[in-house]
Amino acid sequence: MTVHLTLDGAVAVLTLDRPEALNALDVTALRTLRAHLTEIRDRDDIRVAVLTGAGTRAFCAGADLKGTRTSPASYAEALFQAPDPAADLGLYIRLMDLSGLALWKPLIAAVNGHCLGAGLEMALQCDMRIASENATFGLPEAAVGSIPAVSGLHRLLKAVPAAHAMQMVLTGERIDAAEAHRIGLVSETVPAAMLAERALTLAHRVARNAPLAVQAAKKLSRQTAHLGEADAQALTELYWGVLRDTADRTEGRQAFAEKRPPSFTGR
Repeated sequence: MTVHLTLDGAVAVLTLDRPEALNALDVTALRTLRAHLTEIRDRDDIRVAVLTGAGTRAFCAGADLKGTRTSPASYAEALFQAPDPAADLGLYIRLMDLSGLALWKPLIAAVNGHCLGAGLEMALQCDMRIASENATFGLPEAAVGSIPAVSGLHRLLKAVPAAHAMQMVLTGERIDAAEAHRIGLVSETVPAAMLAERALTLAHRVARNAPLAVQAAKKLSRQTAHLGEADAQALTELYWGVLRDTADRTEGRQAFAEKRPPSFTGR
């Protein structure tokens, strides 16, 4: 198995485990990752997930270039296929796009070591990113005759100022963890030995909050990013109304009044 799923209470930890290949993503690993994410989406006892890489050398060094040099079919043959059959025909990048999974539970990237190419594109799809002090980040596709294929440029432009995003993509050069923190690509950096602990601390803090409210906030952040203020407010009000009559909202206010920790059930 190249991707492991373990549980720590309401937190799932997904570990990319191909350290000999710097946790590069091949089709098998991508299918396993998607299966685990689908399980996380559908299990009520899981509220948050952490994505990380095995070892200290790499979070993920990108797509497995050795296994993707050639395609068994033309792009036209794969274009109109669903993600799984398209991957078999060489369009493996479809499996790297997680948006179709409709996972509204928060996903935290704990980046240890190199986070390059598709690895960074995967991290950019996470809701929070923290890094070890030895982490590096880059989108080097131009250096091998390609472009970031999973909306890497689009998401990077949303995550950091355009000048930094374009410099990373056009030069293909890497930045270190300190620079990633400075430009806002990650929210914090920690010593490598503390990365897993810090990621779990953040995940459990999120998991203690009302699950429906957390998922609503994530979904709202994705659905309003391209909207004007009026449309964004209309959708925000709708989500607020959905949450207004939930048991968790009542519990949250009751717990506040009674000066005790709330006990949320996701209802």
